[in-house]
Amino acid sequence: MARRNSILFPALAAVAVMLFLFDLTVGSTTIGIRDVWAALTGGDCDTAMRDIVLKIRLTKAVTAVLAGAALSASGLQMQTLFRNPLAGPYVLGVSSGASLGVALFLLGAPLFGVGMSPLMQMIGTAGAAWIGAGVILLMVMALSRRIKDIMVILILGMMIGSAIGAVVEILQYLSSESALKSFVIWTMGSLGDITASQLRLVAPITVIGLIISFALIKPLNLLLLGENYARTMGLDIVRSRRLIFVSTTLLAGTITAFCGPIGFIGLAVPHLARMIFASADHRTLMPASMLAGVIVMLACDIISKALTLPVNTITALMGIPIVIFVVVRNRSIV
Repeated sequence: MARRNSILFPALAAVAVMLFLFDLTVGSTTIGIRDVWAALTGGDCDTAMRDIVLKIRLTKAVTAVLAGAALSASGLQMQTLFRNPLAGPYVLGVSSGASLGVALFLLGAPLFGVGMSPLMQMIGTAGAAWIGAGVILLMVMALSRRIKDIMVILILGMMIGSAIGAVVEILQYLSSESALKSFVIWTMGSLGDITASQLRLVAPITVIGLIISFALIKPLNLLLLGENYARTMGLDIVRSRRLIFVSTTLLAGTITAFCGPIGFIGLAVPHLARMIFASADHRTLMPASMLAGVIVMLACDIISKALTLPVNTITALMGIPIVIFVVVRNRSIV
């Protein structure tokens, strides 16, 4: 296993670096890899191309890296916490909760005549997403303690998501044309709408969430064997749940707030990591899921730019086959 990991991790890291550099070359204006490298290293490069690479595409590529790692880590944590292979921020309604928070802020504030500066909109959007994601995650966790059937939990998560969707549709119906357009574009998912100033907020919060995820590796390994076993091994279940709750809220809530509800990454990528590394140990799975998430998200960004499509459509098309495979392979869950 150690030898396998020593080969796979460097290989996937190399793929991630290559995709990152390739992502910087793709766009409405094609830029050669030499010019990209020159822009990144301060070499001889056309000023216009340097600005495109450093001020636009680099921000988007870094956002893709953060989004891929964050959504994959949060998905892995939820699958382990709920002991459910189909758990994830999107399926269990956590992303929907973040969407509701953003909808209430973006669509609700104008209804009451509240004006917003760019700074207020940035902080308010993030805060609303965290609150929305946190409330839904607490609700699902409370239900999971009373209901042990994983399919019932999934159905309830989807019902919560549907109820949230209905509330969002009411807000859309009542909203002004400008606010509605802004929200609809947000729901399509985009990595390119984050500015450099917003990235200064997104990056540290996401990194904090990822650090907490790494700190939870041992508790997640114990929870994988059941709460009773974890409790006998001296694990503080309540504290571990709270940390998972905080980490998932920071990761899924922040990415959803600024990139929109990007589906299937948190659900599909942890399974992809399990298949590649053939391991259930979170010491391997956590970094593997983050790395695989980075690769998948960068690939989706490249494809979405090449085809001029919302990134959410690409993540769905790439993630759905993996989810179908998991359902077919784990027929006992249906």
